[in-house]
Amino acid sequence: MSRKPNKIPVTSDDVARLADVSQSAVSRALTPGASVSQKTRDKVLKAAAELGYRPNALARAMISGKSRLIAMLVAYLDNQFYPIVLEQLSRRLQEQGYQVLIFMTDPGRQDEVVQKILQYQVEAIVMASATLSSTLARECADTGIPIVMFNRYVASSPASSVTSDNLEGGRLVGDFLVRGGHERIAFIAGAEDSSTNRDREAGFHRALAQHGVVVFAHAVGGYSFEGAARAARELLQRKTRPDAIFVANDHMAFSVMDVVRSEFGLRVPEDISIVGYDDVPEAAWKGYDLTTVSQSHEEMVVATARIIIEQMENEVVKKRAVVLPAKLVVRRSARLAR
Repeated sequence: MSRKPNKIPVTSDDVARLADVSQSAVSRALTPGASVSQKTRDKVLKAAAELGYRPNALARAMISGKSRLIAMLVAYLDNQFYPIVLEQLSRRLQEQGYQVLIFMTDPGRQDEVVQKILQYQVEAIVMASATLSSTLARECADTGIPIVMFNRYVASSPASSVTSDNLEGGRLVGDFLVRGGHERIAFIAGAEDSSTNRDREAGFHRALAQHGVVVFAHAVGGYSFEGAARAARELLQRKTRPDAIFVANDHMAFSVMDVVRSEFGLRVPEDISIVGYDDVPEAAWKGYDLTTVSQSHEEMVVATARIIIEQMENEVVKKRAVVLPAKLVVRRSARLAR
């Protein structure tokens, strides 16, 4: 007959008695980076293992006032750009002794979810593919909680931001397609109210205007695979089709390419050129071989972690806006300049 598990929790005092050290020594030995001799640390770890002791992070947070928790708020994970970023950012923050909580949200509910996040006593918030009202961002800043918008920005918000140069990225695409001899260049937008889409589209229009060209057609994909497919059908069912489409991100561009080939029997790039944005790993797959704009997610992650950690450790919340270079990556989904 199996024994019932012991419900009495093991405390740090129990570990201290078994290891024959002080309770403060136990605390230091179990805190990464704390000053304690290796002999004491070994004794404490041995005693803790024998007793099955696990430090109570919540209790520590209540005593120290530092939870070492960082919330990451994400609107969607369909776009492979964001899972990659979340993994890299989580690992980098964990290496610095912080733990990450991931929360999902829907459009229009960001403020509501952030209010719930704050109940977990987080020390900072990263918002990826999501934005926050300026009022709530200001409240967080006033209470010493830094917020970083990743791949988004709101000019009027006190929240910090880390983006790539989406204006320049859009300009690079427009210039590339005109130089490739395209005359009917269309654009499929993502979420039209997002800063990323606005800047990419503005840079795109600017480049075309410099060549005396206007956008041939416009459709909206909403940054979703299904939305992009509908937008592609809308453009391709026109009496005169576009000969090139700039799609506001790679996730949608893959959907557009599938529709172009499987539903309309067209060739890429012989009949129509497709260009995306983000340069996610799938863009290099031979089935897509997508010409796209690369955002350096590694540099964006480093910049985001730096802002968060500096502001948490210095206990000073100050708006910073980091804009990193964008680079055109040319593959085989679009015709090249003659």
